[in-house]
Amino acid sequence: MSRLRAAFTLLLSVALTILVTVLCSVPIILAGLIKILLPIPGVWHAVSTFCHFMMYCWCAGLAALLHLNPHLKWDVQGLEGLSKRNWYLLICNHHSWADIVVLCVILRKCIPMNKYFLKQQLAWIPFIGFACWALDMPFMRRYSRSYLLRHPERRGKDVETTRRSCEKFSRHPTTIVNFVEGSRFTEEKRLQTHSPFRNLLQPKAAGIAMALNVLGGQFDKLLNVTLCYPENDRQPFHDMLTGKLTRIVVRVDLLPVTQALHGDYINDRVFKRSFQQWLSDRWTEKDQLIDDIKAEYKNAGH
Repeated sequence: MSRLRAAFTLLLSVALTILVTVLCSVPIILAGLIKILLPIPGVWHAVSTFCHFMMYCWCAGLAALLHLNPHLKWDVQGLEGLSKRNWYLLICNHHSWADIVVLCVILRKCIPMNKYFLKQQLAWIPFIGFACWALDMPFMRRYSRSYLLRHPERRGKDVETTRRSCEKFSRHPTTIVNFVEGSRFTEEKRLQTHSPFRNLLQPKAAGIAMALNVLGGQFDKLLNVTLCYPENDRQPFHDMLTGKLTRIVVRVDLLPVTQALHGDYINDRVFKRSFQQWLSDRWTEKDQLIDDIKAEYKNAGH
């Protein structure tokens, strides 16, 4: 009976999620067509405002769907003092597709609507890529080390893409989200990449360094978010859809954007090393925090 209920919940969750997504994304896509046909600053601003409202509706719809799971409990700390009038750079560990849902749901009323750093390949996915463009999502083009060795002329182009994406955010309060690991965590990836962390992949610093450099002092705070699913660590997104997700733990740490975080990441090797060390230190703390959360709930379960 439990398997049958899980299968039914999965079908219902997927159907309702698709329905909410279609109802919110179609107006966004139509608004994006207006941006193409009328490339006028005033029109673009009005369209962006409308698109942000529709994304808020999407987040609210996801929140309503999560309430259908009576077993789900939230453990959230650190939302005090956040404001929709501020600029934020948000960095977060990336464990599952559920991460995006969680961030949208818990932060929708606290900060400006999230804009995610997306891989350039997503821009070419029908409808999804265009909707993300209409929402002013920043696209990043990442080159592997082996590719850059074969094509040294492309060095720095990925960072230049980040610079162009971030410049338009200087006009109105924005939250830029970057999953700095660049990929969802799996134990296989951790071993393949020789990550020094137990629960995380090695973070990549270039994207957030460029965002900080381009927007300068406009970022009021840096939000260091840690997500953990202590009772559903293996497949939290699947468990979310099947109604088996029992607990979501979120820790938000507000960090000051000091002058030491501003610099030329490409040409200043001293700054590059210091920034990478700063980010690595934050990931070391995050790794320990995830261990502590898992241990806390494991002991509570006993």
